[in-house]
Amino acid sequence: MYLKEGWSLLLKVRKPSIPFVLSTNPKLEFQPQSEQNDRGKIFIKESEVLKRLENENDIAVALEYFKSISNSSSFKHTPSTYGMMIEKLGHRGEMDAVQYLLQQMKLEGICCSEDLFISVIKSYSWAGAAEQALKTFYRIREFGCVPTVRIYNHLLDALLSEDRFHMINPLYLNMKKDGLEPNVYTYNILLKALCKNNSLAGARRLLGEMSNKGCEPDNVSYTTIISFLCKYGKVKEARGLVLKFIPSVPVYNALINGYCREGKIKEALELLDEMMERRITPNVITYTMILNSLSDSGNIELSHAIMAKMFVQGCNPNTHTFTSLIKGLSLKGRLLEALDVLIQMLSDGILPNEVTYNTLIHGLCLAGNMNEALSILNKMEANGCIPNITTYSTLIDGFAKSGDLIGATKIWNKMISLGCRPNVVAYTCMIDVLCRNSMFNQAYDLIGTMVTDKCPPNTVTFNVFIKGLCDKGRVDWAMELFDEMEKYGCTPDITTYNELLDVLYKVNNNRRAFELISDIEQRGIKFNLVTYNTITHGLCSCGKLEEAEKLVGRMIIQGIKPDTFTLNMLIHAYSKRGKVESAIQLLESMTKVSLRPDIVAYSSLICGISEQIDLETASVYLHRMIREGIFPNVSLWNFLVRSLVSKIGVQDAVIDHSMAFVDDKLQLCAIYASAVVIL
Repeated sequence: MYLKEGWSLLLKVRKPSIPFVLSTNPKLEFQPQSEQNDRGKIFIKESEVLKRLENENDIAVALEYFKSISNSSSFKHTPSTYGMMIEKLGHRGEMDAVQYLLQQMKLEGICCSEDLFISVIKSYSWAGAAEQALKTFYRIREFGCVPTVRIYNHLLDALLSEDRFHMINPLYLNMKKDGLEPNVYTYNILLKALCKNNSLAGARRLLGEMSNKGCEPDNVSYTTIISFLCKYGKVKEARGLVLKFIPSVPVYNALINGYCREGKIKEALELLDEMMERRITPNVITYTMILNSLSDSGNIELSHAIMAKMFVQGCNPNTHTFTSLIKGLSLKGRLLEALDVLIQMLSDGILPNEVTYNTLIHGLCLAGNMNEALSILNKMEANGCIPNITTYSTLIDGFAKSGDLIGATKIWNKMISLGCRPNVVAYTCMIDVLCRNSMFNQAYDLIGTMVTDKCPPNTVTFNVFIKGLCDKGRVDWAMELFDEMEKYGCTPDITTYNELLDVLYKVNNNRRAFELISDIEQRGIKFNLVTYNTITHGLCSCGKLEEAEKLVGRMIIQGIKPDTFTLNMLIHAYSKRGKVESAIQLLESMTKVSLRPDIVAYSSLICGISEQIDLETASVYLHRMIREGIFPNVSLWNFLVRSLVSKIGVQDAVIDHSMAFVDDKLQLCAIYASAVVIL
């Protein structure tokens, strides 16, 4: 969002945009309906003034009318006309003018009603000035109004909307001093305040206080505390609480949302069945939450089953329901089905929104189907749904991933021409596509444009740029850009370091890599799996196997589980160093940590065994590899054939003849088998 010049912090510093001075000698330029009394004096009816104020959409015109008749002998403002004008000004945020009218009412001896004072509090709340509402409240008796439970409730709600927790309890105590008993609405506000302030223990005590005072918690009370228990990961406790009362649909929805958030789909589905058993009808929100969670986990078949169940129960899906299904299908690459869902939505008269279209466009871009993504963009515009910055960023990113500079540029230009200002995501995607096309100078200029456009780059922007430079071997420039990051207020993260470490090890700049590792540790940035693997690979490549072993040990102590790539590096390093027994032990241990040896692990081990022990032992692992469904590649067959030929003393000419068959793996297998027989 771009604020117009001079619009920042308006609520705290600006003067009312409408000059407000009540005229003492008004000129009635308006022609309201009027009546004569029995003495022939003209007066304006209150109902006419109220009607005129209510129907006037232009606040300046309404105010001018109000001023013009304020001191007229034909009309004297009433509590109702003051209330109407104060409400209109409050909706516009003209709070200085509201205060002026309150003072005018006070001077004229017109008492402020409960409803009018609540209107003033709500206006301050809309304007984000709850503290000013509180100050006005402390003067309430000046305006001929007395505090009531309703007024306190609206004031507490205004403070809660701005998270002014420290003001809520004193006001609640003040309410008790005024001899006012809180009602369920009061308690619900306090419950929400305690929950938002992470005081769940206090919220539980408040529930008890409600019951003790004969104010039974309602659905809002229970929904509030259940929602926050789930938010803070206390789903089990929330479930236990639900068993103590008869829950409503919102309460079940809150609990189902908690399970879905934790990925516990089974428990969410059990709750759905429980609702049916207790004859509590799930609504569209219930089904949509479950569908969304199933889509995130990629369980499309169950998603379809839930959708069918929804139809059977007579619950019609809405835009969000269909969007969740489209998301799941798109993430699984089932784009034709996702497109069918969109067609079904349109045929059922359910209009897709920006999220629906953006979800589908995102899936198509992930699949690299940019033509279809553009087709959906056209359909989106044709159906009157205006693309937003997410739409354009997604398309630019899609073109960037495929290296299509022209496609990305067209979308960028369209976005600008339609008045949609780029955000940091759009800029970053554009920098990505420029880097993929080795247009680094233009990418650097675009960072300058971001600063000028008051949309400064973030760490992700620099990570994309640095990765582009590293991929093209521009190591020096990548390091310079890394040093410039803080000039733009950006702090490097672990992704930044991972990219630089990888390229530094590739160019054998071990000294600079070591400096970066020290920098990471000094900044207190935690290594992730990629960091450990990158450094381990670098250490193994330069022959520092012992240091690599220590690093993997540290990795495990830190609770980061090694992956196949980690163990492959060590197996390869052990095999090259002649530590074949260690390589064998490591390969055998892979299954214990739920990892399956792949062709890289087997190839490294087989080559090491062949060189350090004998071919017969190597053939054991070769057969095991084939039994596990991993077929040796050409490189491994070549190595084995050469090793066998060397063993039986065949001349180089025979080797050359054997190599003529390397393109056919079955023939190579026959060569190897024959050689084994000869040996």
